[in-house]
Amino acid sequence: MNAKGEAGTHLDIEKLSFEKALSELEAIVGKLERGDVELEQSIAMYERGEALKAHCNRLLAQAEAKVEKITTDASGRPIGTEPLDS
Repeated sequence: MNAKGEAGTHLDIEKLSFEKALSELEAIVGKLERGDVELEQSIAMYERGEALKAHCNRLLAQAEAKVEKITTDASGRPIGTEPLDS
């Protein structure tokens, strides 16, 4: 990951899959935890990390909204679906 990728616009984040965004977020956290990054770069990385976190949260919420559970009749045969949290 280069400095431009970390400090660049956050528009490219919207194109990332959940897995790629999470992987990049984990890499940023690791670098910040080591503390071997200059202050200016740390701030840019932190801001990108916040944008990645928000993107991951949006993707998780979208996936959660799609999850349904299968409903069954008295004999256990599937008869339809309903929202998971009903």
